[in-house]
Amino acid sequence: NALFCLETAANEKENHVYTKALMAYAFALAGKEEKRKTLLTSLEKEAVKKDGSVHWQRPGKEPEVHLPYYRYRAPSAEVEMTAYVLLAHLTTQPAPSQEELSSASLIAKWISGQQNPNGGFSSTQVSCFLPSCGLT
Repeated sequence: NALFCLETAANEKENHVYTKALMAYAFALAGKEEKRKTLLTSLEKEAVKKDGSVHWQRPGKEPEVHLPYYRYRAPSAEVEMTAYVLLAHLTTQPAPSQEELSSASLIAKWISGQQNPNGGFSSTQVSCFLPSCGLT
């Protein structure tokens, strides 16, 4: 039933980027290769490509603050959704293609740049944007 709910939600025209990232990973885990690829193609169109790395951000996000002696780190939701896209690229059978590994390396570069001085990340949050499933 959960997979049916996700397939129904994936067919909606307007899905939040976080929802697409999470669904792409869920479909990868479920072995639904076509759905995974469709969502990754859609996500690619919304990717932020900057400084040789790739990530995803929420629509309408405030621009980054560039101050001397200050290293901007993305909000936890953006690190989280970008990590889901990375997992979706790497979770495929039999193994990720060379193209997917290349994409994954650009995503991993951005994620590693978000680490704090202790090697961790900002706190994570739990959120779901699947109103069709009754989850909010």
